[in-house]
Amino acid sequence: MASLESIRHSPHRDEVVGNQVIWTELKGRKKIEGLPQIMWADQKPWREANLWALSRASNQKMSLKTIVSSMKHIHAYAKWLEEVNLGWCHFPDKEADRCLIRYRGDLIALRDSGHIAPSTAQQRMAAVIRFYRWLKATGLISPDWPMWQEKQVGIKIQDTFGFERTLIKDSTDLAIQNRKIVGDGLEDGLMPIANHYIPQILEFAEMHASKELALMLHLGFGTGLRIGTICDLRKLTIERAVPDPSLPGYYLIAVGPGAHPPVHTKKGVTGQIWISSHYLHTLKDYMYSVRRLKRQAIADEEHRDRLFLNRFGKPYATEGSDSSRSVNIELGRLRKAGLAAGISAFREFHFHQSRCTFATELARVALKHGGVSMAINLVKCQLLHKHESTTLKYIRFIEKSAVMEHVSNEFTLSFLGLLPPKEVDNA
Repeated sequence: MASLESIRHSPHRDEVVGNQVIWTELKGRKKIEGLPQIMWADQKPWREANLWALSRASNQKMSLKTIVSSMKHIHAYAKWLEEVNLGWCHFPDKEADRCLIRYRGDLIALRDSGHIAPSTAQQRMAAVIRFYRWLKATGLISPDWPMWQEKQVGIKIQDTFGFERTLIKDSTDLAIQNRKIVGDGLEDGLMPIANHYIPQILEFAEMHASKELALMLHLGFGTGLRIGTICDLRKLTIERAVPDPSLPGYYLIAVGPGAHPPVHTKKGVTGQIWISSHYLHTLKDYMYSVRRLKRQAIADEEHRDRLFLNRFGKPYATEGSDSSRSVNIELGRLRKAGLAAGISAFREFHFHQSRCTFATELARVALKHGGVSMAINLVKCQLLHKHESTTLKYIRFIEKSAVMEHVSNEFTLSFLGLLPPKEVDNA
């Protein structure tokens, strides 16, 4: 199966000396840390896709995070090509057999069956089209190949004064519409875990997962931190935790680019989050355990301050990443083992659901003991939401859940005929 790797790219210049090609490192050129590269199942690189990533990374206007996101979609395309045994430049005369047409059809099928989100299907197809546009522009494939039909789409927008205008956007007949699913999905379209399932998940993780993954799951359910932030926690982050005077038994740890030391957060939000004294002491015990110190000893100097290191002394996530491939792989094994053991909570379980669950319970308690404004402020600060609209999803979810509980009970009683009949006033 094709894999997505990260490398450190050092710009070089080629020079022909005699019959040899000499590569000389360019001084003063910035190295690219974490450049995504795709390898086929036979360990050969996908040169065209990797060159596209490099050309985009060389553009100072584009962030590496954007490039990584696009390459993840191309990686999914590469895995599909291997699965159906097709070449990436397979464009026969018969339209239904072309690789892009077949890929689009499979994406729509996955979307309709609920295996991927509508936004994911749209973004994957869009990334693949951008990649092929670049291939055509650079002459790596013939522009005469029958790949798609160009079309223009009008997008209507309104300005602050209410005047409407239409923007014309270039598109193709391969584009997939983002038809959002109607429902109460929270962040990333996920739903919280029922409270009675949480102890089952954590206890099973402690017995069958690595010490690191078990701790990460505890932090997810106990603090609401994203996996990218958890993987980037530093030793000094834990050591510099300060007691929260307004909440006995809890401490505050600083995360974000403005913290000391800096800890990665999504969209670069800086803030302080709660952590219970129990979890803080557990992390300190792990921090100075023989298991972690052995990993620290073989780690590179730049990574030794990371709280979580894998058995090779490497961080669980690349610098500035919101996800962790290592955690996803191990969590997949844990999910499979949990289902085999009869724990239904592991079905379709994602790490991010620990964050959704924490935020939902925090919002529920805040609404019970305070007003809506207090609940919004607490959840927004603890989850480091950049936009209040994200926080409002949790508040609406709690309010709707409370109403639906009463509606469900009354409807059930009414449907079964258990409600007393209403008295009719004949006066």
